[in-house]
Amino acid sequence: MDGPLATLERELAELRDAWRGSLPALGSIHGDAQAELEQMSDAGVVRVADALATVRRGVDALLARAAAEVARRSGPESGELGLAKAQGFHSPARLVAASTGGSRAEAARLIAVGAATSARSAFSGERVPARRPHVASALAGGAISLDAASAITTMLDRVAVSADPDLIAVAEAALTELGARAPLEVLIRVVREAEARLDADGVEPREEHLREQRSLTMHEDRHGVVHLRARLDPETAAPVKAAVEALVGDALRRRDPRTGETRPVVDDRRSIPQLQADALAAIARHSLGCEHTLTPLAKTTVVVRVELDTLVTGLGDARIDGLNQPITAVTARRLAADAELIPAVLGGPGLPLDLGRSARLFTKAQRIALGERDGGCAACGQNVGYVEAHHIRWWEHDAGPTDLSNGVLLCSFCHHLIHREGWEIRTGPREVWFVPPPHVDPDRVPRLGGRARFEARLAEDAA
Repeated sequence: MDGPLATLERELAELRDAWRGSLPALGSIHGDAQAELEQMSDAGVVRVADALATVRRGVDALLARAAAEVARRSGPESGELGLAKAQGFHSPARLVAASTGGSRAEAARLIAVGAATSARSAFSGERVPARRPHVASALAGGAISLDAASAITTMLDRVAVSADPDLIAVAEAALTELGARAPLEVLIRVVREAEARLDADGVEPREEHLREQRSLTMHEDRHGVVHLRARLDPETAAPVKAAVEALVGDALRRRDPRTGETRPVVDDRRSIPQLQADALAAIARHSLGCEHTLTPLAKTTVVVRVELDTLVTGLGDARIDGLNQPITAVTARRLAADAELIPAVLGGPGLPLDLGRSARLFTKAQRIALGERDGGCAACGQNVGYVEAHHIRWWEHDAGPTDLSNGVLLCSFCHHLIHREGWEIRTGPREVWFVPPPHVDPDRVPRLGGRARFEARLAEDAA
């Protein structure tokens, strides 16, 4: 059968055959699609999924051409008689979006791909080939997806003004061939590299355009969760991404026994997104306490406001300056253990009784000594630059002194976990011991932490 629907009808016939051939020999005992899919073998489901994807690509190819025709009939030269306005729509993209139920951006992409891959009529009535013939052929044949076609045609249209037409044709053929056999993510990377080669002069303006779009927004929702949304150009994002990935990678290596490295004292069950969030917070804390930074961060403080009775009893709530969500007294204590945070303890009618007393905070020399003993986070081994000096016996609640025997270095994750789970910490001149709570270990056998744990592991390996 010849005609524009011939390919689609053939693909539908192949889908019917794949569906029927994947059902049990006795046929389906139910009439709905989900029940029949559940009766298929693994190989049968894969065949059906492949056939459905082929039909979808065929429909997308025809839909793109139809969208382009809607846009052509809605051109500005038609005025109020244009198709879109005659149907009550402000633009062809809105009309197509209404038909597909998708967004205007998706409709605009359909129109753009259709315009690049549809044959045209010249003034003489002669049919003119599609502007992107290689993409048009692959899209019509179901070899590439609409997303792949859009990535290729959008880039080629962008460089068409300045690039050599012969090179554009070569690039189109090569990218179309790649799009037929490679994942979309790979194709997009190659498309970007091809654009840089086709239009070398356009790289710098594009970078500047991306840089002008950089932004970081922060807002606190009604639950007290702070949302960060960042749009970063490559240059700005590179150090952020590298620093976060380095800390996450270090955490993953420490908790993976296959690497042969010493495992943390406490189990680390964080997901990758949680690891990334903790890494970003660790970098910020490190910057706040860095004495060599050239930015105002070194003078920035975080103030935790808490009533004296709340701090002593552990009951009630506290506030962090700049955030609306109250925090618990336990969280306030934990935050106050960091030498870069100032606890504002209030008593009576809100009078400040203690605002960052120097005797309460571990000195630089003490932190260095703790680093020598603990080697970073005493529980998991996190780098010493990303840990907090913590009072084992609370400064206010337990009248714990600020000395080495009452101090321990912990990263934020281990700090939270140890207090939440109820671990005990004991120290000696050269070692730190973590006593697990009964629900972790009924026998409560102490676990060696700090630098001594790593030295003990090396001694075992040497033996």
